[in-house]
Amino acid sequence: MTYQDTLNWMFSKLPMYQRQGKTAFKANLDNSISFANHLNNPQNKIKTIHVGGTNGKGSTSNMLASVLQEAGYKVGLFTSPHLKDFRERIRINGDMVSKDYVIDFIQQNKDYLDSAGLSFFEMTSGMAFNYFSNEKVDVALIEVGLGGRLDSTNIITPELAIITNIGLDHTQFLGDTLDKIAFEKAGIIKSHIPIVIGKTQEETKPIFQEMAKNLEAPIFFADQAVQSHYESDLKGAYQKENMQTVLQAIDVLKTQNFIIEDNHIKNGLLQVVRNTGFQGRWQILQQNPFIICDTAHNSEGLKVVMEQLLNLPFQALHIVFGVVNDKDIASILPFLPKNATYYFCKPDVPRGLDENILRHTFKEHGFKGNAYSSVNDAFTAAKNGALAADIIYIGGSTFVVAEII
Repeated sequence: MTYQDTLNWMFSKLPMYQRQGKTAFKANLDNSISFANHLNNPQNKIKTIHVGGTNGKGSTSNMLASVLQEAGYKVGLFTSPHLKDFRERIRINGDMVSKDYVIDFIQQNKDYLDSAGLSFFEMTSGMAFNYFSNEKVDVALIEVGLGGRLDSTNIITPELAIITNIGLDHTQFLGDTLDKIAFEKAGIIKSHIPIVIGKTQEETKPIFQEMAKNLEAPIFFADQAVQSHYESDLKGAYQKENMQTVLQAIDVLKTQNFIIEDNHIKNGLLQVVRNTGFQGRWQILQQNPFIICDTAHNSEGLKVVMEQLLNLPFQALHIVFGVVNDKDIASILPFLPKNATYYFCKPDVPRGLDENILRHTFKEHGFKGNAYSSVNDAFTAAKNGALAADIIYIGGSTFVVAEII
């Protein structure tokens, strides 16, 4: 099998939440535990840091990985979803897993995968653990895929767990209130393992505190303890909160014999993109007109991004926008500007929402714009319609951003 053949098999045979949605969700850890046993439990042979939350998981994971790399550690990084290439999900010191490894891993375990019926993410998690173990990383940052308690990654016993924040996202799986979602996210808290909470929220704080108390896990609320004076190459306004979380995590890691100096922190935060290959967060693509993209896709994320966007100087604002079909559009509309021209599009995945339906929904709420048959067509139209003093923003979904960058 070639690399592309392997990917085609993975995408066609195995349910993939990011592409298909609810049908790919598994409500237990049985498959993950069974696959880990099949692989001789590689997750138990490496040190890990577990990162969950609604927004900021990827940024926090990449920031912390970059700092640890600057401190001289060999750092694994498992994140999702990918933007352009599946291999973005599994990296060591910023380098993607090789195509040959992906091919060989699937071929060696194909009989098992065929018979066990694993989901895409269950299989990918096992691949990451196996790769990091084989390559003998010093520590691996493991980002939760969805939720926490029942996520495929939740078979690890980490050195530290992190929960960035809680918002109303994936409510069809995790619950329709912040406290229900917090309960699912809190499932990554382990007995006697420190837990860092990025954002103190009235509805969720008692849940985290009770879980930590029951498990005798030291708990730290980053926004109550840490004030950042560092700069980062990640320029989104929301990164200040993520940076506080990272700094609190570093303080905890220092108590666990990780050697991290101030220059490691400074350089790591300034070189996240170079060190880890991170993309899609307040990423500036061009000047004159100013073109920027961001993967923010729920109300909490879009609120902060739009506030930052609207504080920039511009003559006119053009927004290339697409979403997936299970998105609660009503929840994000209040945070989107009505004085912009919209270019509605459908991301090229099965879950993508039809551009005409999206346009109709927005039009009913007083927004203006046209529908385009592809993301690239929408982007081209925006560039053709923009003057040098204008801004073009591309977002609404990770998949929209992926098709542009």
